[in-house]
Amino acid sequence: MHKLLNANQAADYLGISPKSLANSRWSGTGIVIPFVKIGGACRYKQSDLDKYIEERTFSHTGKAKEAAK
Repeated sequence: MHKLLNANQAADYLGISPKSLANSRWSGTGIVIPFVKIGGACRYKQSDLDKYIEERTFSHTGKAKEAAK
């Protein structure tokens, strides 16, 4: 079972604003994280948020620069 977070909870979990998540859902760019649409509500799987964080975790800035290429 996946824990689902609403946009406010997901944004708080990531330390960003809910507006940033809304903008990326609308544009498909920036913070690209899959979301679940249930009725009119957007939900994020906590496992997808954890994956997003893990993929952006680096041991030094050189690694971060390599990943940005």
